[in-house]
Amino acid sequence: MPKIEVNEKLFFNLLGKKYDYDTLEKKLTFGKAELDEKPDMSQSADERVIKIELNDTNRPDLWSTGGVSRQLRLHEGAKRSDYSKFLSRKGDIKDFGNRIITVDKDLKDIRPYMVSFVISGKAIDDPMLKDIIQTQEKLCWNFGRKRKSISMGVYRMSQIKWPCHYKAVDPDKTSFVPLQCEQPMTCRQILTEHPKGKDFGWILEGFKKFPLLTDDKDEVLSMAPIINSATLGAVQVGDKDLMVELTGTEMENLVLAANIVACDFYDAGYEILPVKVVHPYDTGLGKEIVVPFYFQQPTKATLAAINKKLGCDLTKKEVLDALSRMDNDVTAKDIPVTDATKKYCKANNSDVEFVLNPPPYRNDFLHEVDIIEDVMIGVGLDNFKPQRPNDFTVGKLSDVTIFSRKAKEIMVGLGYQEMIFNYLGSKRDYIDRMNVSADNVIEIANPMSENYQFVRPSIISSLLRAESAAGQAVFPHKIFEIGKVAFLDPKENTGTKTIQSLGFMTAVNNANFNDLASEVSSLLYLLDHKYDVKEVSDPRFIPGRQAAIMVNGKQVGVFGEVHPQVLENWSINVPCVAGEINIEDLM
Repeated sequence: MPKIEVNEKLFFNLLGKKYDYDTLEKKLTFGKAELDEKPDMSQSADERVIKIELNDTNRPDLWSTGGVSRQLRLHEGAKRSDYSKFLSRKGDIKDFGNRIITVDKDLKDIRPYMVSFVISGKAIDDPMLKDIIQTQEKLCWNFGRKRKSISMGVYRMSQIKWPCHYKAVDPDKTSFVPLQCEQPMTCRQILTEHPKGKDFGWILEGFKKFPLLTDDKDEVLSMAPIINSATLGAVQVGDKDLMVELTGTEMENLVLAANIVACDFYDAGYEILPVKVVHPYDTGLGKEIVVPFYFQQPTKATLAAINKKLGCDLTKKEVLDALSRMDNDVTAKDIPVTDATKKYCKANNSDVEFVLNPPPYRNDFLHEVDIIEDVMIGVGLDNFKPQRPNDFTVGKLSDVTIFSRKAKEIMVGLGYQEMIFNYLGSKRDYIDRMNVSADNVIEIANPMSENYQFVRPSIISSLLRAESAAGQAVFPHKIFEIGKVAFLDPKENTGTKTIQSLGFMTAVNNANFNDLASEVSSLLYLLDHKYDVKEVSDPRFIPGRQAAIMVNGKQVGVFGEVHPQVLENWSINVPCVAGEINIEDLM
């Protein structure tokens, strides 16, 4: 989980009050955080640092001093900030003067998107400068996938001649003095010789042109996402007006990150001035982007659903108050109560539909349960009293667990070794390398990393991933897993279906269909099932050397020799046979 270090004086100034550390530890739960380490009290108040651990990766707005202090301040009932003073909604802000950035069309396939704004009003002090750097690092490393999808730069506004230009340049013919250096270096040199180039150069590797941000005098601000220039990009304590820009590959995430930083600065007493960035191609939010920009969609929940899931009897007024403490704009209207919802609306005598519009720095509301979580935090965890269970029950293993354990024993008896894998993975592993379609694969709407972007639709890909790293182990390799897989299914109420599945694979020089068919026969015999095989066309297997497993006329699984293209995709150099069976269909 993300950890941040906050200057004690800055934190309590933003909070508006000072807590002792025992009280602060309790209050931090309202910010989905906990106290990681108390400061060294031998230091002066200006130097003391509080270490805080965040418990939610879906709330990047909390990864800063301003974010955590805002959450605690609002929960205590402080007045909400009016972000509408600088917030753009579909181009309604026209007053950006000459603060314009043009984007080169050649950047579309390199690093296509940029957003920007200016902060003004007072000089930056040392604690604020350190917090800017920390916010930049946390957003770009965690939320921005190590700068691949989001990078951020801050520059001295006083020395910039507008308009600015975000362009694609020849990396061997373009040079500037990067931060931490005194001599000019070409863009290509920076990738191989500068410390930041060595760390992040992989993002630009393979491109014939590199991104470069310059002002109208052709003075370099930065080479995104690698390094700022040593002139306009060297922000110091005492600088008053700063330009902030973010570049990347996902426009909504860029705008969200910009909103987070702008709201933090506004809460700290700075003025936010919008900048218009003109793209020559569509960004998904239009060609001309003025940030901070409100793009979030409303989410709905009912009073009955809130009370049912929280096990309480909140009123309409209490829910509105709780959501307001979480900085949400909410409207409510009475709706008819039904027999099913009546018992959850006793205090209100009618059901209520809440429509929530989140603050501009949040984009984590995907479902009514997200609203319910905000209600829970807004009400306060201490207000939910522990209750003894009303019924006496005896726990036992589920039928599917018992059956799965029987199948595991059989697989071990057949010489297989059990494996355990993650249920989330990347498009590359679950789709591209398996030569399958993405039509029925479940994609996470707001993934924190492309490595955990999809829910696995099959165990075979997990087994192949393990085999790709086991080339030095003694053969044969016989591995299996019994676990969950999920896929889209319009017949289900949720639109998805999760099942318990058995996946198995053998890697050895003489791996073949006949040997695997014999093992499948033994497995199903010991599980007390008669079965047939049927010709099937699965792109993961070699045509003519694969079969569907049919039980009572229904396909319950598939097995065969893994296709050479799939093995090549995984860099596996030995033949493999694999199969997968729906355990629940055999029960």
